[in-house]
Amino acid sequence: MYCRMESDNRRLGCVMEYKQWYMEYKIHKNRPGLLGDIASLLGMLEVNIITINGVEGKTRGMLLQTDDDEKIKIMGQMLKKVDNITVSALRQPKLVDILAVRHGRYIERDSDDRKTFRFTRDELGLLVDFLGEIFKRDGHQVIGLRGMPRVGKTESIIAGSVCAMKRWTFVSSTLLRQTVRSQMSEEEMNPHNIFIIDGIVSTIRSNEKHEMLLQEIMSMPSTKVIEHPDIFVRETHYDYDFFDYIIELRNAPDEEITYETFTVNYNDL
Repeated sequence: MYCRMESDNRRLGCVMEYKQWYMEYKIHKNRPGLLGDIASLLGMLEVNIITINGVEGKTRGMLLQTDDDEKIKIMGQMLKKVDNITVSALRQPKLVDILAVRHGRYIERDSDDRKTFRFTRDELGLLVDFLGEIFKRDGHQVIGLRGMPRVGKTESIIAGSVCAMKRWTFVSSTLLRQTVRSQMSEEEMNPHNIFIIDGIVSTIRSNEKHEMLLQEIMSMPSTKVIEHPDIFVRETHYDYDFFDYIIELRNAPDEEITYETFTVNYNDL
């Protein structure tokens, strides 16, 4: 809670400042009434439950809201005494936490490179939601999207833009035909737009004017999504540190993402 004060220290009014928290706990014995007991404890502490869902088996996730961080600390200590559960997370929610509660599962992440997230084609709904949440943020963001042809990369980017209520602009693409833009209108160059770049087309099929346009877009404080980021890194001066997220989309979990089978076709055009 914070209050506005006059210069003579008179209180003008106070505003309650609510903060969200993510709590996750593993269930050892799902006895009748367990969730009710936990909800009652939260109710007594005046901690609101915003969303609740099962997350991957015997794990439950909750988005909570309170105006007092001390209540969260007390709640965590009390729940340590409950034999049937173990609290595995109690923190301010990350994007992956929000989506886990929303969809009932965690997004798979690379164990070595934590900014790499993996999806399969049957998880397009989760991917679109993930992209939509990222796209809602303004400012400089670069997302790389790996995947074989016709797996749904461009369609997911467009759907994510719709979810974020953002306009998308193709800089280069193969969605309908080979597209290599050399100039854009002032409206298209709006930094709030989502710029979609095909990393192969922009490097193998580019011309000088396109390269100049690409450099301008890459320096803008905006969101750029680069399909085939590995080719983009290989053919430009950018490296992987330039990317905020790397997303991998496969038809099946064991599908290998390779470029040799289709980059030849680009060179022949």
